[in-house]
Amino acid sequence: MNVSLTPELEQFLQRQVEGGKYASPEDVILAALRAFAERERIYKGRFEELREEILVGVEASKRGEVVDGEMVFSQLEQKLLLRRSRSSGE
Repeated sequence: MNVSLTPELEQFLQRQVEGGKYASPEDVILAALRAFAERERIYKGRFEELREEILVGVEASKRGEVVDGEMVFSQLEQKLLLRRSRSSGE
């Protein structure tokens, strides 16, 4: 497989090899692909968690278990102001 890189990426690869962390540009690319695969795995897992949380919320809403959003944000704002006043007064 052949891959074309921008001059900036070629320079980046070369700097990584010259820095001694990697033995070859191929090693840099393999490390980058492993990091990318790990990031994708984490994102996919988080996406599934969010999907499950949304489904829980939808089911709770269907049962009438909802909280007024304005009230929640108002309460959070009050808590934040209280924390700020406590930390500035100490």
